[in-house]
Amino acid sequence: MPTKALIQKALDKNLPAKPAKETETVVPAPEAAAEKAPVEAATLVEPQAPVTALGPPEPEVPMEEDTWLSANPEPILTTHYKIQGLTTGDKMLVRVKATNRGGVSNPAVLNQAIQLREIVGHPKIRLPHNLRETFVCVVGEIINLLIPFQGKPQPQVSWSKNGQPLDPKRVSVRNSDKDTILFIRNSERKDSGKYELTVQADSLQDKAAFEIHVIEKPGPPQSIKMVDVWGFNVALEWTPPKDDGNSDITGYTVQKSDKKTGEWFTVLEHNHSTNCTVSDLVMGNSYYFRVFAENKGGLSEKAAATEDCAFIKKTGNVYKPPEFSEHDFSEAPKFTHALNDRTTTTGYSTKLFCSVRGTPKPKIVWMKNQMEIREDPKYRALTNQGICSLEIRKPCPFDGGVYTCKAVNSLGEASVDCRLDVTVPQ
Repeated sequence: MPTKALIQKALDKNLPAKPAKETETVVPAPEAAAEKAPVEAATLVEPQAPVTALGPPEPEVPMEEDTWLSANPEPILTTHYKIQGLTTGDKMLVRVKATNRGGVSNPAVLNQAIQLREIVGHPKIRLPHNLRETFVCVVGEIINLLIPFQGKPQPQVSWSKNGQPLDPKRVSVRNSDKDTILFIRNSERKDSGKYELTVQADSLQDKAAFEIHVIEKPGPPQSIKMVDVWGFNVALEWTPPKDDGNSDITGYTVQKSDKKTGEWFTVLEHNHSTNCTVSDLVMGNSYYFRVFAENKGGLSEKAAATEDCAFIKKTGNVYKPPEFSEHDFSEAPKFTHALNDRTTTTGYSTKLFCSVRGTPKPKIVWMKNQMEIREDPKYRALTNQGICSLEIRKPCPFDGGVYTCKAVNSLGEASVDCRLDVTVPQ
């Protein structure tokens, strides 16, 4: 048959009860008292949560049987039990008895009274991700950092900067039951430092620290000078600025200005070294140069400029055009299109066509039956862009025969011929 347990409680009246929040406790099994009980009873109760007593252990206070109150109205079969309806601040003794059909065992009693206290939640700060690295801002920006936390009872919040209390004239802190806000309306470089937040509940506490870095634009570089001028190039050199703006210098920007125009143009950006060479300058011009420093806050407001100008001298090079031989386009006459035989009707004008090329331009001579056609109004000869034409106006049967076109220049001659037939209509 299973063994059942009876749990009884008794208040220690030596300390007055303090009204507070309702508290719960879980009954542990004291080892010393468990040895006196039967085996069945000794195995009924096991520890569920450690209970810390306030002050040195107190000896068991003997109590009469009628001062014990039953915590559970009915016997239970489990080996743990939660006693409810208790008051914070009371001290209480607990004992456990085992029971079966044979009767009730001797009780197992705790060695000391239990001090009832409110359950305490460990305080914990939840630091935002952007504060787990150095928080960087520019001078003049607003710093408004909200950091949540938790804990029970309500933790006490405290701030410090570099191990010292915050300056209320520079920094405002606003606390609530769940978070705290660090507020700086107009940030300055002196606001940079290590800030530490502490939340404490009773004897428990949690701390979180982070860095705030307030930066501004750097000052101008120092002592810029021209090291050398050669060809189309100028070598420059300078030293870093005295004031880096509370941030590492990330680079330099180099600009040039033509003495004639006075306009500035950027020739190099993000130059990491303190020297450079400016190339591709115009021969015969004079130039001034200036350098800006740059950090995370931006370019410096002022620049370091050269006092003297760099003159790019003209060299004595003489342009020599390439030599080449002229192409000889001379060519003897050559017909590219010959005359075609034609047949025409009496009284209808007709034309003969051919094309020729040659250099120098050839002279064109028309012939009929090997006789040169001279200034005859019946014929009109034309030459245009190498196209030769002979118009025969209202021919008659007498005008029929062999027509020849001959081209002549200093390099030679060429000729083509055709036959013209003139028919009489029936």
